[in-house]
Amino acid sequence: MSLPLAGLKVLDLTRALSGPFCTMILGDLGAEVIKVEPMPAGEMARQWGPFDDDISVYYLSANRSKQGIGVDFRKPEGLALIRKMALASDIVVENFKVGTMDSMGLGYASLADEHPGLILASISGFGSKGPAREWAGFDQVAQGYSGFMSLTGTTESGPMRVGTAIGDLTAGMWLAIGVLSAVVQRASTGRGQHVETSLLAGLMALLSVQGQRYLSKGEVPEPCGNVHPVIAPYGTFDTADGPLNLAPATQAMWVKLCGLLGLSHLVSDARFLTNAERMKHRYALKLELEAGLKQKTRMEWTALMIDGGIPAGPINTLEDVFADPQVQACGLVRSMMHPVLGQLRQVGLPLGLTGTDAENHRAPPVFGQHTRDVFAGYGWSSAEIDRLLAAGVAHQSELTG
Repeated sequence: MSLPLAGLKVLDLTRALSGPFCTMILGDLGAEVIKVEPMPAGEMARQWGPFDDDISVYYLSANRSKQGIGVDFRKPEGLALIRKMALASDIVVENFKVGTMDSMGLGYASLADEHPGLILASISGFGSKGPAREWAGFDQVAQGYSGFMSLTGTTESGPMRVGTAIGDLTAGMWLAIGVLSAVVQRASTGRGQHVETSLLAGLMALLSVQGQRYLSKGEVPEPCGNVHPVIAPYGTFDTADGPLNLAPATQAMWVKLCGLLGLSHLVSDARFLTNAERMKHRYALKLELEAGLKQKTRMEWTALMIDGGIPAGPINTLEDVFADPQVQACGLVRSMMHPVLGQLRQVGLPLGLTGTDAENHRAPPVFGQHTRDVFAGYGWSSAEIDRLLAAGVAHQSELTG
């Protein structure tokens, strides 16, 4: 059985991370994704390290399942070429600064006038309205602006960014959801639409209970480090050989935990009778629990906790993660052939789709790898493709396939 989005043609005008992550999701789900990169050297992420055989690992991480072409955006003929491709596509995805698509003659109103079924999907830093609409979209700036950083770290460290570009990645996922919704609606109406999100909106949508605490009660949460903001005990605790995450989220689990640790007397301790009392005395509670936890290693405790019905697990390094038998059993790392690097391993699509083959992903393209093939697929003749390449309007890599 083919993948769910097979038959959809996506023109990918994005760069850096948020947009490419969105289009990689669509490509992994079966859409034909054409990544258009500007000449002379391709999109900006190709220049960002670290590098593997002179190829950006940053670029590799977000550009699987795409065909890559090179076009000179600065030439009128290059923009005309992109417009023609957009009008022959189902979906166009972009993450330029607000207003850039209009300035290039590729705004939604202009494209939809000729192609009413087109879906245009856009990511900006802070939205297409309001005083910050023209701000550039950089992940750490958005993490700070959205309040996300204020929830991360400790009172001692102050606000901390999340260890990946979560604003970019979240915006990409939200946009993919929006695109899929528009595709479903188009099936009944025949019309496309302009789908928008931003780094700011995507992060605010993840504020969860912390955001609701403020909206409902006016509480401004402080960074709480590795402890849960409203449940105790729940967080990171030291063992004999390193930290362990424990999540006894119910009263019954709390009682079981005390029994496992040989600390049953804590159940009747007035400081710890209820979750509300444990929250008030959480630091004293941490010391009590760690006195018991330091009698065994984190993996010994993990096995005991799981057997006892208490959620727990070690804090792994990435070396630990990629060697973990659970990760391997779930097939979370996929391999594909890259024209320069050979066998390339990547974290794959994190979805199980019954009856489909989600493993045959295309490796991230080298710059201009598929220009000839893509142009031919859009209807250009060999002679016209030769002319575009000779005129410097487009670029074809010597590496093909």
